[in-house]
Amino acid sequence: MSEKLQKVLARAALGSRRQVERWIEQGRISVDNKPAALGERVETNQVVRLDGRIIPLHRGGERHRVLAYHKPEGEICTRRDNAGRPTIFDHLPRLRNERWVAVGRLDINSAGLLLLTTDGELANRLMHPSHELEREYAVRVLGRVDEATLTKLGRGVRLRDGTARFDNIRAAGGSGANRWYHVTLREGRKREVRRMWQAVGARVSRLIRIRYGPVSLPRALRAGKWQELEHPAIADLYAAAGLEYLVPVPPRARRKRATRAVARPRAMHR
Repeated sequence: MSEKLQKVLARAALGSRRQVERWIEQGRISVDNKPAALGERVETNQVVRLDGRIIPLHRGGERHRVLAYHKPEGEICTRRDNAGRPTIFDHLPRLRNERWVAVGRLDINSAGLLLLTTDGELANRLMHPSHELEREYAVRVLGRVDEATLTKLGRGVRLRDGTARFDNIRAAGGSGANRWYHVTLREGRKREVRRMWQAVGARVSRLIRIRYGPVSLPRALRAGKWQELEHPAIADLYAAAGLEYLVPVPPRARRKRATRAVARPRAMHR
């Protein structure tokens, strides 16, 4: 079954659909050695190239993988760093003909759950504001926080890039000047959680993302380690992104199915 070229290449983690459309207009993409056209449909047996490099094609959900990574403080979310700082990609399993795409980011001083996938379209959908996926954080706050402050954070505070608010705030313990709170919001603006607390006169001393959409940070997952998500959790992510998820057939099952298809009935012995 054919699919639009923009959709197929976005899913291959090359970029967003808009980026792919620009590449098509620039003549950087070819299909079967002919310049690609906007809106063109392709099948998995066709040869698609970007800047002369062959791009493997496959259907959504059949081979894609999703990881939950526990990012420690001190790591950055870019693939390479001129300053030589460690990146999250240093610890991930290596891929052939694919790449890991991070679903959102965490700044160098933040820790917790990062989702990574080989499905670029899934990553773009999960990050898009229109899907309003909840992000939940455990936040240790230094400073006096009273009920009026919490109410203000729930109603909305002014930041330089617009008003921001927490959908939910609940106390999570602590002592002395340091108090823990669990907060949820549906946006992913840069350093938004820290800036919101700063706007009410409090300072975040620790920030840990503990949930992204339907996926929570596994309790047993240590910092700097990753865990591959399995079918039910991946299906929940695709549903949250408004995408169809095709359950992959395990290699052994495919071989058994093929064997049954060609097997001949045994002769009956009398």
